Amino acid sequence: MTKHSTLRDRALAFRSLHVPGAPLVLPNAWDAVTARLVEDAGAAAVATTSAGLVWALGAADGDRLERGAALAAVARVTAAVGVPVSADIEGGYAADPAGVADTVRAVLAVGAVGVNIEDARYDDGGAPLRPVAEQAERLAAAREAADAEGVPLFVNARIDTFLRGAGGVDLTLERAAAYRAAGADGIFVPGAVDPGTVKELAAGVDGPLNVMAGPGAPPVAELAALGVARVSVGSGIAQAAHALVRRAARELLEEGTYASLTGGLDYGELNTLAARGR
Repeated sequence: MTKHSTLRDRALAFRSLHVPGAPLVLPNAWDAVTARLVEDAGAAAVATTSAGLVWALGAADGDRLERGAALAAVARVTAAVGVPVSADIEGGYAADPAGVADTVRAVLAVGAVGVNIEDARYDDGGAPLRPVAEQAERLAAAREAADAEGVPLFVNARIDTFLRGAGGVDLTLERAAAYRAAGADGIFVPGAVDPGTVKELAAGVDGPLNVMAGPGAPPVAELAALGVARVSVGSGIAQAAHALVRRAARELLEEGTYASLTGGLDYGELNTLAARGR
């Protein structure tokens, strides 16, 4: 089997996991070891968190990382696991649609079979979201680049209306329709967890709906019943892990005690997992 056919098969397998009512559940990872931990826990696929990934590289989230550094980190994740990997590529690490296409080709080259592309803007003083037509062009470029490579990359269009306080259900559905028409496979609406809102979105989106869950959000079973096809947790696990680091460091420095370290993974188990080949 060629590398190309393997990538295509993995992409088809990943695509098939998006089922409304029986959602794909993704505990987001940010490096090789966290990806192996997620796979070892039984995940059918691994998705990166852009925030967790850039924090591990000593950078800030929000389209500030250089494409090469981001894709090198994704490459380490895909090399570490045997399940399909979806890469959160923020806005596409590019200023224009042609650049987004270059990023997608690089994503495929490192072995990922899905991408999240968001419509948020981070330039100072600008509107919180890209204009719909502009974002649709970027998504179309991603779709065309993947199709030209013969890989059915799952393009997950992230709509930041709720996350950035830029609109509600109606505006979100307008953007979703435009993004689907441009070639997006799924729609990701972080910040929308109210059951009534999620139900409206699931009914109104023509395609798989992804929501971002966390403390205070309905459990996966309830989200499934509302018609969700994909549940992820974004940077939530990374934030929890970093909270433990700070808590343990402060306890050690201020109290001279070690209670925060209780429940840590066994050294041998973690070392073996880190050394394991695919």
